[in-house]
Amino acid sequence: MSRTGTGSGTAGADGPREPRGQHGPRGAGTTPARGAAGTGSTAVTGIAVLVTNDPAAGEGPLGLVRDAAVVLDGGRVAWAGPSRRAPAADVRVDAAGRAVIPGFVDSHSHLVFDGDRTEEFNARMSGRPYAAGGIRTTVAATRAATDERLHANVARYVAEALRQGTTVIETKSGYGLTTGEEARALRIAAAHTDEVTFLGAHIVPPEYAEDPAGYVGLVTGPMLDACAPHARWIDVFCERGAFDGEQARAVLTAGAARGLVPRVHANQLSHGPGVRLAVELGAASADHCTHLTDEDVDALAQGGTVATLLPGAEFSTRAPWPDARRLLDAGATVALSTDCNPGSSFTSSMPFCIALAVRDMGMTPDEALWAATAGGAAALRRTDVGRIAPGARADLVLLDAPSPVHLAYRPGVPLVSAVWRRGERVH
Repeated sequence: MSRTGTGSGTAGADGPREPRGQHGPRGAGTTPARGAAGTGSTAVTGIAVLVTNDPAAGEGPLGLVRDAAVVLDGGRVAWAGPSRRAPAADVRVDAAGRAVIPGFVDSHSHLVFDGDRTEEFNARMSGRPYAAGGIRTTVAATRAATDERLHANVARYVAEALRQGTTVIETKSGYGLTTGEEARALRIAAAHTDEVTFLGAHIVPPEYAEDPAGYVGLVTGPMLDACAPHARWIDVFCERGAFDGEQARAVLTAGAARGLVPRVHANQLSHGPGVRLAVELGAASADHCTHLTDEDVDALAQGGTVATLLPGAEFSTRAPWPDARRLLDAGATVALSTDCNPGSSFTSSMPFCIALAVRDMGMTPDEALWAATAGGAAALRRTDVGRIAPGARADLVLLDAPSPVHLAYRPGVPLVSAVWRRGERVH
């Protein structure tokens, strides 16, 4: 598992804020669940297997520590290692022989939307033709939704992901496609996560169907002016039927000039220029990467751009699976993400994506777990999350299993027993 392309963290870039009223059950423990940032230290002891993602801290690439403990203090990891050497803490939580992993880092989602595309999915899975508008259907529903409804939708999906162990989530605009609607989507997204991406270049909206160049001009001009203050990233769907290589380059370079870091929807539906454009422009990630040439693979391995694979999309569309084995063997850094969206991957479950990656994409359980944690952190250029080590943010997941291999071994089973985010037990 290559560690290239991790970059450096960005000051103030946190994960999703917990929606009010979304506290889940307290999970396992022998003492009350205190230990939030500012209320004293917490020691999680009796851990059968601790995944640190620090090879210097333990066994193998995951840095496994057996019979382990972790001490949390002030929202950060204060100490991690063998239980016999654990320092004292104000609160003790007994993991009772279960595994602890870093919180999942979901680096690609589309949560600001309204509407339902059940019929489209049903038709696709039933082999029937379906003539509805795809993304355009979601655009129409999202434009018609109130701010309150969109906030509630995002809060629901963030909370749903949190219950499944996701402590950092990126999300995008892209279902508004007007200057006002895209800016609204980003303001709403920013209320729930600091990892916000401007995706005005998702598709060409119907009103610009005869003037795609005019829409690119809008995206790179007034729309970017309105949206840049609310986002960290800029993205483009570089694909036949969306935006070609030169249009994508114009969008990404305009965003970079405004201080936004590029990421690219690349090579999802066919071979194309997206991956190599992402590497050329220093994008943090090229996402999907389903159709790759040898040159694409070499570019990802040598350039440091993370290849983010989204198996939920292939599951929901019956498209060919990305070849993670090919990327890993070449030395590329691979991330896993949900691509949570209403049309092609309506899942918020990182454990589900891990199981798919192991079963159908050639990844080992260890590689898939690394990709869903440290790999996602690399795709977001974060060094404070995706690992359990002194100084890292205290994002931990307690599994109701003795080994993290159970995430792939027991697919579909709700194994997340407790979640700590910034040192606070939130589920």
